[in-house]
Amino acid sequence: MNTLRLSSLALLAGFVALPAAAQEVTLKVSHFLPGMALAQKAVLEPWCDDLGRASAGRIKCQFFPSMQLGGTPAQLPDLVKNGVADIVWTAPGYSTGRFPKTEALELPGVLPLGGAAQGRAIWPFFEQQLQAEYSGFKVLAMHGDGGMNIHTAKTAIHTADDLKGLKLRAPNRTIARTLTALGATPVAMPPAQMTEAISKGVVDGASAVWEVIVPTKLDEVTHFHMETPDDQPAMGATILTVLMNKDRYAALPADLRDIIDRHSGPALVSRFGQAWDGAIATARDKVKAAGHTVTQVEGAAYTAMRERALPVEQEWIADAKGKGFDGAALIAAARTAAAKSRP
Repeated sequence: MNTLRLSSLALLAGFVALPAAAQEVTLKVSHFLPGMALAQKAVLEPWCDDLGRASAGRIKCQFFPSMQLGGTPAQLPDLVKNGVADIVWTAPGYSTGRFPKTEALELPGVLPLGGAAQGRAIWPFFEQQLQAEYSGFKVLAMHGDGGMNIHTAKTAIHTADDLKGLKLRAPNRTIARTLTALGATPVAMPPAQMTEAISKGVVDGASAVWEVIVPTKLDEVTHFHMETPDDQPAMGATILTVLMNKDRYAALPADLRDIIDRHSGPALVSRFGQAWDGAIATARDKVKAAGHTVTQVEGAAYTAMRERALPVEQEWIADAKGKGFDGAALIAAARTAAAKSRP
C-alpha cells in the first residue's frame, strides 16, 4: 500500500512538473530601427531561430521594431527593465548619463575599427569593468558599431580644419564632444532622423557608421565620406547592447536559461561583429560604385585629429572623478582590452 501510494505521488509529481518542463515562451524584442535593419534581419532573427531549434520550438520571439512598444530610443532600458519588452537592442549612449562607465569605450583613440575587432575588446571589458553598471539587466551581448565615420552632403573632409563650422549629427554624448573638439557643431538625433535632416539642410552631414548608410538611405543625401586608417584606433564609436529583463530571465525553466546563455555572450557578440563587417564592406562598395568621394584621413592629418580630440578624454576623466570612479584607469583598461583583441 505504501509502495502504491509512493508510486502515485511520484506519478502526480511528474504530471505537475511536466508543464514547467514543456513551458513555451514568446520573448518580446524591441529596438529603435526598422524591421529590415541589419540588427534584426542578420543577427537577432537568426539568433532567435537558433534558440527555437535548440529548445525544440519552446522559445519564440516577437519583434517590435521602430519603437512600436512606445517611448523613445533613450527609454529602451526602462522599457525592458519595467517588463514592457523582454529584450531590447539599444545604444546605452542614447540614455545620456545613465551608463557613464560605458562611455570609456566611445572615446577617441580607444577601440579598433571593425565590428568583430570591437566585439573582441568590448565583451571582456564589460565582464571585467561594467557588471555593476548593468546590474539591473541580464546582458546578452555588448558590441560596437565598427567605428566613427563622417558623411557630408557638400564638403569633403581631408583634415580636421575641414570640419570647422559644419553642423553634424552626433549619435552620443561622447562623439558630440569629439566633434566639438574638432571644430564642428554636433546635433543629437537618432539614425531614423538624420537623412531627412540632411536633405532639409538642418545639418550638413552625420557622424554615422557605414552599416547604417543603406538602411537609412543616407547615401542618397550625402556624397562625401570620411574614414580613418584601418590600422589605427577609431576616432569614436557607439556601443550597442542586448538587454533582457532579469525577472523574465529568472522565471524561465533552467534548460531554457541554459539555451539562452549558450547562444548569448561571446557567441552573440561574434554574430554582430561578423554582420557589421559585412555591411560595412557592402556600404563602402556601394557609395564608391555610385561615384561618391571616400577620403581616408591618415598620416599627419589623422595624428592632428587625434591631438585635437585629446581634451575630450581629459574632460571625461574629470567628469568621472565627480561621479566617483577613476576614469583614467577605466580608459587604460579599455585600451588594454583593445590591444588584446587584435588577432
